[in-house]
Amino acid sequence: MSPHPRHRRMLTLTVRAAERVSPHFMSVTLGGADVQHLERSGYDQSGRLFFADPGNDEVVLPTGGRWMLQHTLRSGRRRPRVRSYSIRRFRPEASAFDLEISLHEEDGPPAPGTAWALAARPGETVAFLDEGYGYQPSTGARWQLLVGDESALPAILAILERSAGTLPAEVFLEVPAVEDIRHDVVTLPGTTVNWLPRQGDTKTPAKPGSLALEAVKSARLPEGPFYAWTAGEASLATGVRRHLVGERGVPRSDVSFRGYWRYGRAAL
Repeated sequence: MSPHPRHRRMLTLTVRAAERVSPHFMSVTLGGADVQHLERSGYDQSGRLFFADPGNDEVVLPTGGRWMLQHTLRSGRRRPRVRSYSIRRFRPEASAFDLEISLHEEDGPPAPGTAWALAARPGETVAFLDEGYGYQPSTGARWQLLVGDESALPAILAILERSAGTLPAEVFLEVPAVEDIRHDVVTLPGTTVNWLPRQGDTKTPAKPGSLALEAVKSARLPEGPFYAWTAGEASLATGVRRHLVGERGVPRSDVSFRGYWRYGRAAL
């Protein structure tokens, strides 16, 4: 990610709307007067979201940049959950922005972010801290390669929309199910979006990200210098970078990668 914004602050926001857009995704709109302090920066801009578990009214949300210290000092029930999410869409006319949250409900109790998104109701208070961006196309790139799993879908779709008119793209986007494919994505001529649903693919290993990684390794990519952006499960992001640099000779400086999460390991 790039350095943190020059002037950032903890934002106190409220849920404006929540809508299930496909079996494994919720769209949640956050808004309020504090949105004016959110500096709009990179196309994959993300931040930390602080929220309470459903039914827990004892949580104290952080109020400043030293949130980690506050988080440590509070007792368990008063401590908010923290997850990082990319901003899917800005709504400046409404002093709001959208997050899209991938849902994990299949194995056991839902993950904290999933439970919160499913229960989110208008008026609920949350906190948000901008964490910057990583998308920085290299000079001289003729096209861009975008690779991710469901956790990277909001950022990839935002990049496609906001970079329209600049760089055509080759996209490999892994999602849990066929129903999660977005048929309304508008792309530039020369852009190809390869949707890779895991559900129903008996050849696909259970680990998320494996399908996207193998698709990139076997792909016949366009000619010419390009910029690559990859994110999602940690081994997907590092695997794509390792493949591009080691087997395709792409300069390290032309590959941005970020592990959003690690399979089998809970986040903070």
